[in-house]
Amino acid sequence: MKKLGIAVTDPDDWTARTFIETANSKGLEALAVDLREAEAAIDKDRSYMAGGLDLRELDALIVRDMGAGTDDALTFRFDILRELEMEGMTVVNPPSAIQNAANKYHCSHLFSRAGIPIPGTRVVQDIETALRTLDHFQDAVLKPVFGYKGIGISRIKEGRIIRPDGTDSGDNVKGLLTSLLKERGMIFIQEFIENPGRDIRAFVIDGEVAGSIYRKAADGWWLNNLSQGGSPARCTLGDEQENICTRATEATGAVFAGVDIIEGPEGPRVLEINATPSGAGIFRVWNINVTEHIIDAVLKLL
Repeated sequence: MKKLGIAVTDPDDWTARTFIETANSKGLEALAVDLREAEAAIDKDRSYMAGGLDLRELDALIVRDMGAGTDDALTFRFDILRELEMEGMTVVNPPSAIQNAANKYHCSHLFSRAGIPIPGTRVVQDIETALRTLDHFQDAVLKPVFGYKGIGISRIKEGRIIRPDGTDSGDNVKGLLTSLLKERGMIFIQEFIENPGRDIRAFVIDGEVAGSIYRKAADGWWLNNLSQGGSPARCTLGDEQENICTRATEATGAVFAGVDIIEGPEGPRVLEINATPSGAGIFRVWNINVTEHIIDAVLKLL
C-alpha cells in the first residue's frame, strides 16, 4: 500500500480532512504531516522526521499547509521539502512552485514573461517614488508581497485611503507609506482594476480547470475575498479566461492551484495565484471534490 503524506496544520480544515478521506477511499495509506513538527539529522546519512514519522518512507507528499512561523522556520520547512524532492520523493505542489506562487513580485514577473495579462505593477523602496507611482495610477492597491486572505491590502484612490467597505479612512497616505517601508522595506503597488464587484477563483489541476467560482464583494466593498465578507457563486469560464488560468498555473510550475482573475474593461487580468488553496469554496458551490483530481494527478507521477 502506497503511503501518501498530507502536510496540514489544522486537522479540521475541510481540504485537509477531505484529502485524507479521499486518499483512504483510493486504497492509499494517508498520513497527516505537520511540518511545524519536522526535524532533520544530517551526518553521513540524512533523516527527516515529523511527529515520529520518517518522511522518507512516504511515496508522495501533498502540501496543503506549510504552517505559520518565523523566516528561519519557514525556510527550514521549504528546505526539507526541497531535500525530500532531491531524494526522489514526489512533492506536490513542488516547493519551487509554492514559493513562486507565494511571492507576488516574482509571480508577476513570471506572468509577464509568459505573456499573461496582469494589472500594472510597480515595486519601490522610497516614499517619493511611491507617491509618483500612486499619482500615475490614480487608483491603486498596496499589497504585502507575502500575504493571504486579503490581509494587509490598502487601496489609494486619488490621494485618499479607501477602506475595504468603500469609505474614506481619512488617514494620511504619506504616513501609511512610511509605516509600510519601515515594516517591509519596500512597497508593492498594483493598479486597481475597475470590475463588476467580484473576482473569479479558478481551480486548475494537471493543466485543466476543474471548476471556478465568483467571489462577490459585500455591498459597497471593493475587496472580494471570502474571508473578508465576500460570497461565492457559480462561474463558468470563457475560453480566454480558461486559457489564462492554465497558463498562469504552468508559469509557476504548480500541479494544482487556485487562480484569481479580475474582469476588467480591457479583459481579464490575473491578480494572483495560490499553490496551497482550499477546496471548500468550490465544493460548496459546485459539489466538486478537487482532492480526488489532485490525488489522481499525484498518482500519475508515481
